[in-house]
Amino acid sequence: MLPTWRSLLYVPVLEERFVAKAAGRGADAVILDCEDSIAPGRKEEARAALAAAVPRARPAGGHALVRINRPLPMAVADIAAAVAAGADGLVLTKVMGADHVRLLAECAAPGMRLAALVEEAAALPHLHAIATAHPALVALGVGGEDLATDLHAEATGDALDLPKRMGVLAARAAGILPLGFLGTVAGLSDPDGYRATLRRSRALGFGCATCVHPSQVGVINEEYGPRPEELDRARRMVAAFDAALAEGKGAAMFDGQMIDRPIVERAKAMLARA
Repeated sequence: MLPTWRSLLYVPVLEERFVAKAAGRGADAVILDCEDSIAPGRKEEARAALAAAVPRARPAGGHALVRINRPLPMAVADIAAAVAAGADGLVLTKVMGADHVRLLAECAAPGMRLAALVEEAAALPHLHAIATAHPALVALGVGGEDLATDLHAEATGDALDLPKRMGVLAARAAGILPLGFLGTVAGLSDPDGYRATLRRSRALGFGCATCVHPSQVGVINEEYGPRPEELDRARRMVAAFDAALAEGKGAAMFDGQMIDRPIVERAKAMLARA
């Protein structure tokens, strides 16, 4: 079963003041970062810190994940430390292909959830194979800053639009969560623009998103989670359609709109997730 993630908050595992508050920030999952936020000379220190950080950072009813490094020797050491600490899952970085996912999955503990990040141009043609590589994989995201650097492009919505949409298609076809949104992990200087980007991204099929600041958690939860009025409308729509089926009809009028099975299935999916 897929996790009901909306927001996943990155927390540098060596920043004690952030780790101490992480569980109460409202995120569905906390990602303890051993990768970009950790200086090269402190990687072993970061691994050692996971044992104390994982249980403290895990949200009530949520998950504590660990973002690991590449290349492989570092990844294996990170996974071993995450497993020993009892982490609920791993965020796999710079995933190259399906075999890469399967190799790292062999190092993980049974029951661990995996989220894959594709951050290099060479991996984009393999998105579908990556998304279907292993049953432990529950989410797939296409990177922003790292991918833009590899593309020799600016990290803008225009530059990242196509690869990110490709990630949504691959994830949805595989039945896993599309992770991310159109753009990069910005948003602190333009909260209204950030909210608008999230709303547009959700409408395009994204299912959950990472963030780097606690102030972004609530916005993601609101935009990627169903609103009360949406749930009410979905319930009424399903009831109206069921009544139409009972009368032998395959479609019905609802709130001035003609509804049929595909529209109602989206409403049922929203209710199931809620």
